[in-house]
Amino acid sequence: MQKTSARLLSLLSLLQARRDWPGALLAERLGISPRTVRRDVDRLRELGYPIAATKGPDGGYRLDAGTRLPPLLFDDEQAVALAIALQAATTTGAGIEEAAARALTTVRQVMPARLRHRIDALQIIAVERYAPDPQVDSGVLVSVGAAVRAREVLRFDYASPGDGGGVPGPPRRVEPHHLVTWGGRWYLVAWDLDREDWRTFRADRIAPRAPTGPRFAPRELPGGGVAAFVADRFRGSGGSGGSGEWPCRGEVILGLPAAAVSPYIHDGVVEELGPDRCRLILGSWSWVGLAASVGRFDADIEVVGPAALRDAFAHLARRYADAADSS
Repeated sequence: MQKTSARLLSLLSLLQARRDWPGALLAERLGISPRTVRRDVDRLRELGYPIAATKGPDGGYRLDAGTRLPPLLFDDEQAVALAIALQAATTTGAGIEEAAARALTTVRQVMPARLRHRIDALQIIAVERYAPDPQVDSGVLVSVGAAVRAREVLRFDYASPGDGGGVPGPPRRVEPHHLVTWGGRWYLVAWDLDREDWRTFRADRIAPRAPTGPRFAPRELPGGGVAAFVADRFRGSGGSGGSGEWPCRGEVILGLPAAAVSPYIHDGVVEELGPDRCRLILGSWSWVGLAASVGRFDADIEVVGPAALRDAFAHLARRYADAADSS
């Protein structure tokens, strides 16, 4: 039989693995008597673990939520997943970066060496150009997230880009549906009750008002889901149920290797044509915007099509030439 301390850890691990455990099954898994299970459960309760006894023909136990967070046990995969999630949380702009960094330090220092090596091999770096400014207050995310889960009408003050610190307008009234991230920022996807349309709101500009309003029945989000809706909205199709594709999509040949282009292409297609050439298929909200996006690569460009993209390059060429002459 295991020593008492080892047995308690095994019992705690089992209780965390599923919601309800019959007492007889716990005794069988641990190789002890039901009476010893009862004593070990009492010991865990004394250590602060909220273990409830369940009634029934067999009786059993359940690890419930308590008033404080007791020590937890994780298997190797859970520990690695937790550490990776905490490392990613330091780059989200959700206002929890410092707490996530401290939690990651706590988790890492108790990990065995074999797991620390796996974590240290992965370094998630926040690129400054994607870091939101200002960051979202974590309290805002909690309040908005609670309204989303409860399906309750949310009222909030919203600072528009041109407010300049002036008197805010009337509070917005929305049916909140999803909290999402896009381009390093947090957004609320909601049905605007006053404008009777779907809207996306930057979470860092939201100041929730209390209390929340009545409950509502969820509406069907256009576009086939939240990911398609947000993609459509930011691609310029209005999030009204489009195909999820950019309104303008073109193809070019770049005088660069594919490996030098692909790290900067998020939803485009890069095909290697040789050591110094690649095919790029990319989309944008306008043909001029697409031409400008391709032009950021310091390389020769051959336009494959369509003609509208070729015309956009000619338009930009004239504009850039005029800019150069004006100096």
